[in-house]
Amino acid sequence: MDKYLIVGLGNPGAEYAETRHNIGYMVLDAFAKASNIVFDDRRYGYVAETSLRGRKLFLLKPTTYMNLSGNAVRYWLNKENIDEARLLVVVDDLSLPLGALRLRANGSAGTHNGLGHIQQLIGQQYARLRVGIGSEFARGAQVNYVLGRFDPDELEVLEPQIATAVDIIKSFVLAGVDITMNQFNKRKYSPPKKPTDGEQQ
Repeated sequence: MDKYLIVGLGNPGAEYAETRHNIGYMVLDAFAKASNIVFDDRRYGYVAETSLRGRKLFLLKPTTYMNLSGNAVRYWLNKENIDEARLLVVVDDLSLPLGALRLRANGSAGTHNGLGHIQQLIGQQYARLRVGIGSEFARGAQVNYVLGRFDPDELEVLEPQIATAVDIIKSFVLAGVDITMNQFNKRKYSPPKKPTDGEQQ
C-alpha cells in the first residue's frame, strides 16, 4: 500500500489555536473531521491515520514548534519509509491574499521558518500547499500578525477555502501533484473586500 505524509504546520497549545500561523493545523483538523478520525499525541506531533482508495495517509501536526518542523517531518518520513514525492506540507503564506490556495511541486522556503527547517533537513523536493493569510499589518508587526487570531470575518472567508484545501489533499494523493496543480491553481480567486468606513457591514 502506498503511503503518504500530509503535514499541517503550526504551533501546539491552546494559545496558538486559530492563529494565522496555524492554518496548516486547521486544514488537517478539517480533513480529520470529514474523515471521522482523531489525532493521537505521538512522537514529534499529533498524528491521525486513514486510507483513501488503497492509499495509506498519515496526517501530521508537528509539536516541535514551527522553527523545528523539519524534525517531525524527517522522523515520520523515515519511520514509515515514505518517499518525499508523497509528502505534502500545508503552510500559511503572507504573500497570498486571505484564503488563496497555491499548490507547488517543490521550491524554496522563502522567509517561512517552518519550511526553512524542513528544507535544511530533507531539501526542497517536496510538494507544499500554500494558504494565503494576507499581509494587512504595519511595518515591524509581522510576528504579532502571524501569531494573531483570525477575526470572525476572516474565518468566514476561510471556511470554504479550507474545504477546498481538503479536496486538494485528496487529489494530490489520488491523481498526483501535476494534475492537481493544473486543476486547482488555475481557478480564479478573489477574497471578499472588507467594507470601508461608511459602508454597510
